[in-house]
Amino acid sequence: MHTDAQVTSRAQSVGGHPQARSSETPVFIVGAPRSGTTLLQYMLRSHPELSLPTGESHFLVPLYRDQTRFKALETETGIRAFLQDLHRRNPQFLDTDLHGIEFDIDRLAPELWAEGRRTVRDLIAGLFEKNAAGEGKHRWGDKTPYYVLHMPKLLDWFPKAQFIHLVRDGRDVAASMLARGTDFGVYNPYFAAKVWEQYVEIGNELGQNMAGNQYLEIRYEDLLTDPEGTVRQVCGYLQMEYDPRVIHFEKSGEAGKTPLLQQPVQASNTEKWRQQWTPSQLRTLEGSVGKTLKQFGYPIVTSTVRLPPLKRAYYRLHNHACVHLQRWSTG
Repeated sequence: MHTDAQVTSRAQSVGGHPQARSSETPVFIVGAPRSGTTLLQYMLRSHPELSLPTGESHFLVPLYRDQTRFKALETETGIRAFLQDLHRRNPQFLDTDLHGIEFDIDRLAPELWAEGRRTVRDLIAGLFEKNAAGEGKHRWGDKTPYYVLHMPKLLDWFPKAQFIHLVRDGRDVAASMLARGTDFGVYNPYFAAKVWEQYVEIGNELGQNMAGNQYLEIRYEDLLTDPEGTVRQVCGYLQMEYDPRVIHFEKSGEAGKTPLLQQPVQASNTEKWRQQWTPSQLRTLEGSVGKTLKQFGYPIVTSTVRLPPLKRAYYRLHNHACVHLQRWSTG
């Protein structure tokens, strides 16, 4: 856990040797929901060396857990069955978010088999590598925020992987999650703040146990207020040349999906919580996660005194009831 007020990176190279830049060093953008990971994804995919699909895979961790289910990967038929299973898991990602290849099982199955890919890990890598090559790039990555909770699993599959953990002020994250409560299952400020705290604390703790050139922690606010400095830091960590196209990234054609993707980086998109929360709500938020906010360098305006047990129990019960009510109402 950090003790300094400012979040720092651990981007030194191990033993003084720079990490090799290849398809063997995938890049994973991770963090709490609503922390700006999509913005960073679109920025970095504008780099001429790095391929990043425009969606979120979501299937890597479930496949890691399920990999022993796939028994016939030494045959083209088995690989075809695996690709069909993969498509059932996330058809939107495979059909619309890969921009270097078409997810054509009839073509991919024999190609992957001919390349000697016989494990779930190698098939996944092969798919991302083909997508990168189709974009004229030699390195691939993925942005799926919740992978921050499972980084050791991805390291087991990809020992040279590099992770970028994006951290945003928990009060802004809580407001954004609450605005989309049915998406994230959060229905009150306390519970939203605790979800943020879980993500950033677990991500930070896991990162401290990783090699120095495999984990970089940056703040969303720094990306907005000093985009060039932050991007240069990220590019240096990834062993890639700085390219101004990352800052002046290709804007999304999906109008309305994410407003920030339709315009240049907005330095003003910080500390929205000052207008969005009432004094009472701020006391609840900072009484829930104030110490963690301070740990990551965010100013406290009320108190870090922990909420009374009964109030914490009420918020947990309230959120639990709202989740079940939502499930019941949607059938």
